[in-house]
Amino acid sequence: MKKLEIVCPAGTLSALKTAVDAGADTVYCGFRNETNARNFPGLNFSKEELKEGVAYAKAKGAKVLVAVNTYPTAGKLEIWHTALADAEECGAYAVILADIGLLDYAHKNHSNLKRHLSVQATASSVEAINYFIQTYDVSRVVLPRVLTLRQIKQFKERTNAEIEVFVYGGLCVMAEGKCSLSSYITGRSPNKNGVCSPAEFVEYEDRGRNLVSKLNNSVINSFKKEESPGYPTICKGRFNVDDETSYLFEEPTSLSIVDMLPELLEAGVSALKIEGRQRGKAYVEAIVKQFRNAVDLVNEGKSYNSSDISNLSEGNANTTGAYVRKWL
Repeated sequence: MKKLEIVCPAGTLSALKTAVDAGADTVYCGFRNETNARNFPGLNFSKEELKEGVAYAKAKGAKVLVAVNTYPTAGKLEIWHTALADAEECGAYAVILADIGLLDYAHKNHSNLKRHLSVQATASSVEAINYFIQTYDVSRVVLPRVLTLRQIKQFKERTNAEIEVFVYGGLCVMAEGKCSLSSYITGRSPNKNGVCSPAEFVEYEDRGRNLVSKLNNSVINSFKKEESPGYPTICKGRFNVDDETSYLFEEPTSLSIVDMLPELLEAGVSALKIEGRQRGKAYVEAIVKQFRNAVDLVNEGKSYNSSDISNLSEGNANTTGAYVRKWL
């Protein structure tokens, strides 16, 4: 019988072990450099840490995926090639790739290492997905967060790859792999340098009544004393346009399609991806335990209490994103 797989984030070795102990089927992580799209100080893995993490996960029946999901810089390919070689040497189950050149390189030089197509590849049509499957033997596709549940089901009916979808966590308003907002302000891109709104450009300024957040000296938001100040990412900033101040791109809210787990299983989804490699161990443990309980019940055809998970979202504000679009 088909079952849903829980794919959990780990920004550190301790978070990986916590996720595995809490019941994760699979954990995804990245190396401590620009080859992965969460290249923040204090996060990610050295080669030695990855090797230890993979051994720990395997001993408990879990798998580790390594995200090599940024787009290489011209003339610096060796960094990305080394990441692929190290992932294979450390025993990773698969690598998550976006760049077509890296997919070709991995297919030719690391044929024993499974290849998953990253959401950063922005493959949002059956034709694109099947191209990656047929050309580079991709075994799993992480779908962009712009598709409805109905479209996902249609995709699965026309492709042989496993389907993985985001079910919880931060929701990016941009087409994955195509955002240029961070690079516009800071000169560093999440798609090439692996970091959105780098910490060294972040500043908070107390202006008495308000706390102002800045990114490279550009004001992103202004918070009243009773508000919880968020991290200054441009897409979640408040700006003044035509004398009206509002969240111009999107309001800070979390994706949560916990209520749709049975429908996802019915649609042919193989894996549920939880976002949050920047979150701490306490969050990882709590979210994995709740999902473990819910998914086990769904796999057995039983009901579950989705509110247990919904309460863990940032700001307690959730959205189903594009999964449910009444205008289609």
